[in-house]
Amino acid sequence: MKIHEFQAKQLFNAYNIPTPKGQIVTSTEEIPQAVEHAGDFPLVLKAQVHAGGRGKGGGIKIVNTVEEAIMVSSGLLGKTLVTPQTGEEGKPINHLLIEEVLHVAKELYLGITVDRIKTCVTVLASAEGGMEIEKIAAGTPEKLFTENIDPGIGLRPFQANRIFFSLGLDPALSRKMSGIILNLYRLFIDKDCSLAEINPLIVTKGGDIIALDAKINVDDNALYRHPDIASLRDLGQENPLEVEASRYNLNYIKLKGNVGCMVNGAGLAMATMDLIKHVGAAPANFLDVGGGATSQMVTEGLKILLSDTDVKVIFINIFGGILRCDTLAKGVVEAARQLEIKLPMVIRLEGTNVEPGRQIFAESGLSFTVANGMGDAAEKVAEAINSVNSE
Repeated sequence: MKIHEFQAKQLFNAYNIPTPKGQIVTSTEEIPQAVEHAGDFPLVLKAQVHAGGRGKGGGIKIVNTVEEAIMVSSGLLGKTLVTPQTGEEGKPINHLLIEEVLHVAKELYLGITVDRIKTCVTVLASAEGGMEIEKIAAGTPEKLFTENIDPGIGLRPFQANRIFFSLGLDPALSRKMSGIILNLYRLFIDKDCSLAEINPLIVTKGGDIIALDAKINVDDNALYRHPDIASLRDLGQENPLEVEASRYNLNYIKLKGNVGCMVNGAGLAMATMDLIKHVGAAPANFLDVGGGATSQMVTEGLKILLSDTDVKVIFINIFGGILRCDTLAKGVVEAARQLEIKLPMVIRLEGTNVEPGRQIFAESGLSFTVANGMGDAAEKVAEAINSVNSE
């Protein structure tokens, strides 16, 4: 789960990681009081959305007077911000962070994430802060320092010192920088994060080290242990269909094609999307109903698929296990009757109770294309797409 920058900075402050003085606002009426709290002009206004590249999208502005702050905030609050990371649809701006402007002597990068290949937590650091870390890793990997952390021991002070020396900083900053690295790691572990990132982490002309930006992602599977963080979820920043799916314990991911996919299991989802691409089509999404879905969950899943206006063909690919094929068939038939589905539907099902499932489709009196095996399903999806495209 993602949280906003201002929320991440509140966590930073709780872990003694310095951040600029600032205030969050949700309306222009709050600007005068917030400006007073943030300090002297100039101040910076930062749109709070779950995406990077805000500066390139016009979401970060410097202001020099209260009147200018009110004018700029009225042009941002309630609007949609489009950045290189949001897609064309953008993200709504419902919060603005007003902060003091600091005098930057040097920009650094510091991040902690999970290296799934090495099965450990890894600290990343670079003296080239302010840039996208992916570009540093791809173009100048020698400028990116990595420190792998033994999960049984944790980050040790000598490792924090090694990270510090990789940045080429004045030795006088060693204690401050090592303290920030150790505190960020402590936050990462305590809160079950999947990412804790400061970019840029700045050294001021006065010799302070301050987190100018903040990004925290928390592992969804651990949220039950952190109700305080779960309460920070901003549904307005998420895809409405993904939010709707989560209400029924369904996993839904929006993509850019035209074939709506219902599957059970992540592995089958990957194979299904490969199959769709193999026949020259593209998935519009995938909806994973999981192993224990009920017929009602299947019905609600189909409603979500049909809410996606990009979907022109529906492909249901199920391997019956705990989710029996007849349970799936009942849910699909019920949904088709309720929603009067007019789109072509290709169904491939195998596994537990497959024959009763096929029988339910055959006796429903509705129009379904039931495939025999993956290869046959691929051909039928291709035929359906060609038919739709030729209309």
